Amino acid sequence: MTSPSPEQEYADRRYRSPAGIAGGVLMLALAGWLGGDAAVRGEGSTPWLALAGLLCVVPLIIAFTLRPAVFAGASRLLVRNPFRTITLPWGAVDAVRAGYSSEVLAGGSTYQLWAVPVSLRKRKRAARGGAEAAPADQTVAELQELAERNASREDAQGDVVVRWAYEVLVPAGVGLVLFVVLLVVG
Repeated sequence: MTSPSPEQEYADRRYRSPAGIAGGVLMLALAGWLGGDAAVRGEGSTPWLALAGLLCVVPLIIAFTLRPAVFAGASRLLVRNPFRTITLPWGAVDAVRAGYSSEVLAGGSTYQLWAVPVSLRKRKRAARGGAEAAPADQTVAELQELAERNASREDAQGDVVVRWAYEVLVPAGVGLVLFVVLLVVG
């Protein structure tokens, strides 16, 4: 078997927050339990209010906990935040940094990496004790290295593309409108 060359293609690297995913699953379970109970056992307009509330809240929980992810491939960086998906060809990336949050700078704009949370406590502990760098700092260093290595690739050129996450915004908006209408109508 031959050893892989440095130029060999690799699968996308995926970065997500395990704590965010765990928190999201717990919040979805709690919302399902409380909303489901109100929908099944409620009287009058309570079941409809519960269902409209769930239609509004569930997409938001998913957006802020389960949806955020960063995918780094050979030609681009794909950032999936709660309400937007940003596609950044490596040639357009100016820098990747972590301060109070993880960020990508491209074309004069700054984009947050929601999936790479920065822990100031872990960063201080690493600085004091000489321990390994905080996980966010390691991820940012990997992404910066990928940006520098792949920026000159022919397939890594192009403009930054930002797309709104209508799959989150529309159901949450519809649920909010239904909830308010049901509350007013009573």
